[in-house]
Formats: sequence, structure tokens, C-alpha cells
Amino acid sequence: MRKRVGIVMGSDSDLPVMRQAAAALDALEISYEVRIISAHRTPEQAAAYAREAEGRGLEVLIAGAGGAAHLAGVLAAHTVLPVIGVPVNAGALHGWDALLATVQMPPGVPVATVAVNGAKNAAILAAQIIATGDAAVRERLHAFKEKMASEVAAKNEKLDALGIEGYLKEKFGN
Repeated sequence: MRKRVGIVMGSDSDLPVMRQAAAALDALEISYEVRIISAHRTPEQAAAYAREAEGRGLEVLIAGAGGAAHLAGVLAAHTVLPVIGVPVNAGALHGWDALLATVQMPPGVPVATVAVNGAKNAAILAAQIIATGDAAVRERLHAFKEKMASEVAAKNEKLDALGIEGYLKEKFGN
């Protein structure tokens, strides 16, 4: 089966965050591949991956990295595919350094950027990009959004029935 999304991370330490993207794509039935490629330690491999992604059938790249977080920008510099950056909380600045590095791209090299550790949203955004040309993915996204809405409505009904203290006691045991 052709992979549609590339999930790339700069280090295996990013895997706990980036697995959220994989889980969301699994739930939306979108195929993907996962790679560890460093913008700094394997720059030639990062450039080659980005240059070859379109030819292999990938449609969107999701890049997660912490610290200097240059991976998304390096990939974006070498492909015309949409690149979604996931800044990873990897140090003393709690991901702010990665967020700023990911979002501050020069003109002509855009990277869509989600919140720090926002890999799930990156996957949903990738699905929305793919859905512009795939009705089946679009329908799965509609179902996903409807499920979210019904879950919130159920919580609201429970809050209305139990009141604040009852809801908190049932949910948290406090």
C-alpha cells in the first residue's frame, strides 16, 4: 500500500510525541511511514528524503523536532509537498525554542506549525489537506468531528445532571 504521509523526527527521543500523529492517522485510515532523520546529524539524508517523497507518492510531511528544530524547514526547502512542523518540548525552554524555530521560516519556504507536542493536530491537518482531493478521507474527518461534538455534548449533559461537585467527584474521585 502506498504511504500518503511521512512522519519524520529528528531523534528517537521525539517518538513518544510523534506516535500521537501515527495514532491519529491510524484512526483516520491514512497510511504513513515513520523515519528518524536529523537535520543536523544526517543533513544529506534529510534533503534526499524530502526530494524523493513526492515521487514515492507521499502527499504531506509531518516533521517533529525539539531544540533548534530545523528539521521541518530543511524538509520544506527540498520539496513542494506541504510540511507540518511539530515543535517538541525537549529542554529547558519547554518547547518554546522549537516553536519559534519551526514557525519562523523565510519567505518562500512555508512550514505549517502546530502547538508544542501537537502531533495529533499535525496528523488531523495532514488528513484535511489530503481530504481536499479524497472524498473518503473527507467523510472520515466529518465522522471524527461529529464524534468529538457528541462527546462534548455528553459531558455537558452529565455536568447538567450531576452539578459541578458531582461531576468532579465522579471524574476525579475528589
